[in-house]
Amino acid sequence: MTAPSGPLRVAAIDLGASSGRVMVARLADGAVRLEEVHRFANGPHEQGDYLVWDVEGLFEQVVAGLRLAGPVASIGIDSWGVDYGLLDAAGGLLGPMVAYRDGRTERSVPAVLEGLGAGELYGVTGIQHQPFNTIFQLKAEAMGLAPGGARLPQAARALLLPDLLAYWLTGQQVTETTNASTTALLDARTGTWSASALAAAGVERDLFAPLVKPGHVIGHLLPQMAEATGLPEATPVVAVGSHDTASAVAAVPSLGGGGVYVSCGTWSLAGVELAAPVLTEAARAANFTNERGVGGTIRFLRNVMGLWLLSESQRQWREEGRDVALGPLLAAAAAEPAGLALVDADAAEFLAPGNMPARLAAAVARAGGRAPQTPAQVARLVIDSLAASYAKAAADAERLTGRPQPALHLVGGGSQGELLCQATADAAGRPVLAGPAEASALGNALVQAQTLGAVGPGLDELRAVVAASFPVKTYLPNC
Repeated sequence: MTAPSGPLRVAAIDLGASSGRVMVARLADGAVRLEEVHRFANGPHEQGDYLVWDVEGLFEQVVAGLRLAGPVASIGIDSWGVDYGLLDAAGGLLGPMVAYRDGRTERSVPAVLEGLGAGELYGVTGIQHQPFNTIFQLKAEAMGLAPGGARLPQAARALLLPDLLAYWLTGQQVTETTNASTTALLDARTGTWSASALAAAGVERDLFAPLVKPGHVIGHLLPQMAEATGLPEATPVVAVGSHDTASAVAAVPSLGGGGVYVSCGTWSLAGVELAAPVLTEAARAANFTNERGVGGTIRFLRNVMGLWLLSESQRQWREEGRDVALGPLLAAAAAEPAGLALVDADAAEFLAPGNMPARLAAAVARAGGRAPQTPAQVARLVIDSLAASYAKAAADAERLTGRPQPALHLVGGGSQGELLCQATADAAGRPVLAGPAEASALGNALVQAQTLGAVGPGLDELRAVVAASFPVKTYLPNC
């Protein structure tokens, strides 16, 4: 595309498991500024026996945000991975989108692994074992475990969430590769669909739309979408790093020199950027995953439960009539002694919604520790446990790749928390470089800008814009 003259405005739709927002990025003179024009709540809800997303309501909020955004040169969408919508031959949605925290895969995981062993599956896909991976969700569909019963016989297409929303905007069906790589259905070496993984899931290759890479123009707004948003029909929708971590890692300004990144939000993802996947048995044993990144990179990382532990605790306290605001909670947590107790922040028992403070306390008690009694103590437990998980991921990444990792680069919402940043530096024994907080939206917007010709090709050029726009704060270990 021809580079636009003057300042460039693009819309970055950034969807998380607890909230979504529409951001407008303005790029001028080699720097970028973000403005949040619309924020809305998000979360799964129970429908019958299943936990589902209100994906139609989510799309309504996206359209409302685009209407508030005003004139933009393009639109990009990123979100969490693994979850999908099934479409019939006419393009209609076949029932609700099941949420990854639903427990239906308890029966389908063993069924997949009977046909394709865990080691063989990892050797092909390089994806960390998580019970919610799309391969297990689709096997659950094949077993009839879905709202309303069996849906796969009527399904013509499965679209991951960002691709589904882009389809509703443009009428074009694609599968963007960074998100496709989270499914455990993509061959880690070739970047194409794995026949053996698809067979284990019980689906055919043509269930998925053609694969595209970040920077691909998916299409332009349908007439009805142009009318609904107030934007011209010629407005392009661009495939970005549609997995939010892919966009976030692309916007880590200091990563060009190496180091471990930690993208910290509802989930935390800690790892390194590589040119090729690591498919060793040691990597599988360490539960590292190989996901595709912007610019043809590999995100070699481990998922950690993240700030979900804290947000779900806050939800529980609100139900009990205690409105525990985050700012005062973290200030009180900072006054608690460090390291009194730790839990495995990625333990399966913390995955589902429910009484998180009680589960955390029970985990500490089982380990022989002193269970937290107050919200401040729960918060300190979460912060210290996350910091320990990040330090362990950094050490494991160093060991598995044979490359020294001098620093940790913390981005996302968690990078704004001084207590978490300092605790991570102390646990890892190495500096933490914190920021930017809006890394996913920035990576989303800047891939659009590259596609439009306003930023030079390559991650270094993209990251240079971030570095020129947002300061990074350094935390040194207290040791």
